Amino acid sequence: MVNPVHLRTLLEVTRRGSFAAAAVQLGYTASAVSQQMSALEREAGVTLFERSARSVRPTETAFVMARHAAKVLTDIDALLAATSRTHDTTAQEVRLGIFPSLATYALPRLLRLPQWPNLGINLKVFVAEPAQTIQGLRTGGELDLALVYQVGQGGLAWPHSVNRQWLGDDNFRVVLPESWGLQAGSQVSASQLAEMPWIMHHPGTSDATVIERLFASCNLHPRVVAYCDDFNASLEMAAAGFGAALVPELAMQHMDSGVVVLDVPEIRLARNIFALLINEKQNAQVGLFMEQLSDILRGLSISPRRR
Repeated sequence: MVNPVHLRTLLEVTRRGSFAAAAVQLGYTASAVSQQMSALEREAGVTLFERSARSVRPTETAFVMARHAAKVLTDIDALLAATSRTHDTTAQEVRLGIFPSLATYALPRLLRLPQWPNLGINLKVFVAEPAQTIQGLRTGGELDLALVYQVGQGGLAWPHSVNRQWLGDDNFRVVLPESWGLQAGSQVSASQLAEMPWIMHHPGTSDATVIERLFASCNLHPRVVAYCDDFNASLEMAAAGFGAALVPELAMQHMDSGVVVLDVPEIRLARNIFALLINEKQNAQVGLFMEQLSDILRGLSISPRRR
């Protein structure tokens, strides 16, 4: 019989692309992930990874199994949540901290799902930026669960007492005014964007620092015409022809027709979205909530999906 723990690990490996990256997200060692995947291959009787001296690559079978595993694990979580509700008829209150674009474009989709009323969660929502919601997780804080993002490796710190779970990536995209005449989806080099006016993050923020380093690494030194941390405002200014901008996909769900999205291979950056959960609040209902939100995030992506 296939172990559901191994299926969850397989999902993480195919999402993150390596044993080491999956181990970081799951709190295992890379060796433990490798052992679990070897056990899964024995349980299923199939080869899931092509192994060489330098790398381990998922096979097509691994991706197919991962897609089916996601559905199976969601069903298991739903069953556990339903079982939990038969023993406790009172909805569980979850005090949720969430950043604005996730609250605007992802959470409402989850709340509109037909199965939402049966999940047995009574949400109390606090919309704020990650640094503020993380403070709410600390001892005596007002939050049970914080949905946060991190760009690069710095900028955020959270209590060691919380459980961290990766939910998805919100990829940044380069947007230009449609009036500039470039075709949507065109592949251009960073050097072709160097002389254009840009709308950028305010200097000094952690996001701005990461973006500045990325741009410098591909010799892109933008001519800044506006500093703006509001992505909706950046999109509107871009649509008006004011400048180019780097905007995450979540903020582009209701994108103005006056902008085009380009493919710039040198500019690959994402906001990594995590759930930070007080350990004693972890149960099947909360786990299903996070799984469903993760599914919605994947559905909102405008980038080519991971295999």
